[in-house]
Amino acid sequence: MASKEIALKWVFPSATLVFLILIVPALCSSFKVNCSKPDQPSLLAALRPVFDLRAIRPVMNQTTHTTITMYFTLYGILGVDEKSQVLITYLWMHFWWTSEFTRWDPVQCGMSNISVPKENIWLPDIVINEFMEENKAPSVPYIYLYSDGRVHDALPLRVVSSCNLDIYAFPFDIQNCSLTFNSYIYYSIELNIILGRDTELMTTFSKDVMTTMGEWALVDITAQKIEKNDKLGLYPDMLAFYIRVQRRSIMYVVTLLLPSCFLITLDLFSFLLPPESTDRSSFKMTIIFGYTVFLLIMNDLLPITGNTIPLINVFFSLCLVLMVASLLETIFITNILINSSDFSPVPRWIRMLVLNFLGCLVCMPRRREKPKGSGTEAAAAKARFDVNPLEMGGSAEEDEALTELKSLSRVLQAVRYEMEQQQKGQQSSEEWIQVGFIIDRLLFGLYIVFISVSFITIIILWVISCSQ
Repeated sequence: MASKEIALKWVFPSATLVFLILIVPALCSSFKVNCSKPDQPSLLAALRPVFDLRAIRPVMNQTTHTTITMYFTLYGILGVDEKSQVLITYLWMHFWWTSEFTRWDPVQCGMSNISVPKENIWLPDIVINEFMEENKAPSVPYIYLYSDGRVHDALPLRVVSSCNLDIYAFPFDIQNCSLTFNSYIYYSIELNIILGRDTELMTTFSKDVMTTMGEWALVDITAQKIEKNDKLGLYPDMLAFYIRVQRRSIMYVVTLLLPSCFLITLDLFSFLLPPESTDRSSFKMTIIFGYTVFLLIMNDLLPITGNTIPLINVFFSLCLVLMVASLLETIFITNILINSSDFSPVPRWIRMLVLNFLGCLVCMPRRREKPKGSGTEAAAAKARFDVNPLEMGGSAEEDEALTELKSLSRVLQAVRYEMEQQQKGQQSSEEWIQVGFIIDRLLFGLYIVFISVSFITIIILWVISCSQ
């Protein structure tokens, strides 16, 4: 007897389960909301049996997939955090799907749509894969039902999403961030996600309603359906949106690039100051000090992290290196000009290379040397004083005068020799000074060429990076 009772306990539940599996779909296939009166309370009362089915997908046959049509409007770009690599946006989301449980005759019920609390209706578990924080946007407690079975869910969404930021072209960079929507538990054979509005219209509407005029501007919105090679469909259906935003660079141009260009131009024109004066080196040191303080103050405006070094950091480093090189050049030239009298005569190879070749190259030809006095004058003077006393048959007074003249001649020759030595030293000093002026002008030209080539290269790299 006991075994029969146990068998009966197992038989009756199995029979009940088979009955529900076979009979319930048949009952549901003919399910339709009927209203007693053409007013809203009657429709709401007629929908109460449907509310009890909110735990299951709203399809008569569970093998039928539910299609979710979605689109959004980008209401605002709240910010981009380069350090955390996140994009913060504010979206107006719209989801549409069909419920086979919520159909009624609009004439019989007196209305074609009604709003009901969300907790009474099945909702798709659509998530964003790149979500990094909890949604902090205000919740919308109601959802719209239509007489033909359509369901419309609209809600605001504050999205903090991860984004691989490329700040190489900062501040002229364009970031491309993705938002991938998919179901968390339903496979593609159960739930499909499709695009409900053309992406060009989404971009246009987003630009029209966008109120935030911050650092970033919307470029466009594109969408792509992510397909997988799985014939069984045992994967979540995915729809990816790509949001391209461009940084408004005018503030960085005014506050970072223009002051740097002004300071490097000022350093360039400082070459017009006399190189032998110490005011030139003091002026350059003041420029370097001011530029260093400027970089420290503006450091908060520069990107903190990234996969590559931004071009603007290369630009600032280049400007600082050029200023330091300019100061070192000034120190070198000033040392040559001030200590030229203490140097040995200019070597022949320096005279040939710098004075003859480089001097013509920088339009500073070698100064013509004044013709030195020949030895004929000295010989003539000596001849005038070296008179044979035998030829002069004068008195003793004349002999004494002649002796005094010879002594005076020797003194004059010694003075002349000292003057010639000083003249040679002065000529050597003048040559070193001319060498300093030639090198200064040559380095000034090289400075201009290097600045021009460097700036043009950086501008070309900026343009190429922005166009990609």
